[in-house]
Amino acid sequence: MRGLANYNLSCCVNTLLQTLSATWEVSDLLEQWDTAGVRGDIHNVPLQLKRVLAAMRSDLPQHVPHRDFLHCLDRNRVRLSVQHDGDEVFLSILNFIQQQMDNKALALQIQGLYKVSVETHLQCLVCSSVQTQTSFLLNLPLHVKEDHDSLEGCISSFLEDQELRGRNSCFCPQCGSKTPSKRGVKLISLPHILCVHLKRFRNSNGYIRKLDCRVTFPETFDISQTVGDGFSADFAQNECNYTLYAVVVHSGGAAFGHYTAYVRHRVSQLWYYADDSHIEQVSWEQVQRAYGRSHGDTAYMLMYRRGSKEEGRQPDFSG
Repeated sequence: MRGLANYNLSCCVNTLLQTLSATWEVSDLLEQWDTAGVRGDIHNVPLQLKRVLAAMRSDLPQHVPHRDFLHCLDRNRVRLSVQHDGDEVFLSILNFIQQQMDNKALALQIQGLYKVSVETHLQCLVCSSVQTQTSFLLNLPLHVKEDHDSLEGCISSFLEDQELRGRNSCFCPQCGSKTPSKRGVKLISLPHILCVHLKRFRNSNGYIRKLDCRVTFPETFDISQTVGDGFSADFAQNECNYTLYAVVVHSGGAAFGHYTAYVRHRVSQLWYYADDSHIEQVSWEQVQRAYGRSHGDTAYMLMYRRGSKEEGRQPDFSG
């Protein structure tokens, strides 16, 4: 693994680069991209990403050009010398890949790695009519309770039906007005890479605060045992086993903080801790410290890969 120096408050992007480097499927797809005809390379985020990921995977003692990547993001309004939200920057990078790659087929394959297809049902509680909409997410945004919680519990809460009343009422075409409704979400398909966003920042009376409460997460799990009847009738995947390979960690409060990462090595399957330029091998028990504690290290994003731990396993885009 290659450490990355902190350059103008770059810990957030450094951490995301470590998780993207551990997502070898992204690097493999970018390596297939013929960039000979790409213009404006200093503004092209996927091109700079391809270069920095290749350098991070290299054994040569060469300079890792992550500063070029940081300046490229800055030119695309992800500013240097500013503290950023890790999940927002991650989604911005995925969006830049879609917008700036001239090979749209490869760009869609990269998006497909993270694509969670969902079916949303909105039932009017007055006339019982149902509106259904299909959409997709590039991560699973999960609310965190203010006391002890678990990844499985967060997923179950995400899929629970919610009643929308009062100011949250929705327009019903049948009734012609806003009415109390019941909203539910079902999963149509799950991605090869399941990115989980633990929503630890909450607006309370106009102030943003961070939830440092304990949220446990497994190293491996079968999501079908958690989802239950939360699958759509169109769900057709056979494999729902996931293995954790990266954890984005935030320490500090809502107004300040620092990002680090735990990542699993592709070949050895050992865990490593990346704190900017500092890299050290750790145990799974040390990774579990990111479950959360007051003003300490708290897991903010979890990266799970579908299937076994076999090195070099090819992604399955069928789902």
